[in-house]
Amino acid sequence: MKATGITRKVDELGRIVIPVELRRMLSIKDKDYLELFVNEDTIVLRKYDPACIFTGAADELIEFNGRRVSKVAIAELAKAAGLI
Repeated sequence: MKATGITRKVDELGRIVIPVELRRMLSIKDKDYLELFVNEDTIVLRKYDPACIFTGAADELIEFNGRRVSKVAIAELAKAAGLI
């Protein structure tokens, strides 16, 4: 893990502000979702990257109508539809 030297105070609602420099570096934009993980006494934030809506796979994804679909799912759907 890389230290940044940046500190932020948690407000009364439990929120923190992620500095713009870090958001730019990590390509985090307004309204992006972040996943939260806990590893012993450490909280890890990671930009949420959803998987295939059918299989849950995270590789070989194609964006279709704002959803991510894996190539495997597309092939299975084509078979089920009798297209191949």
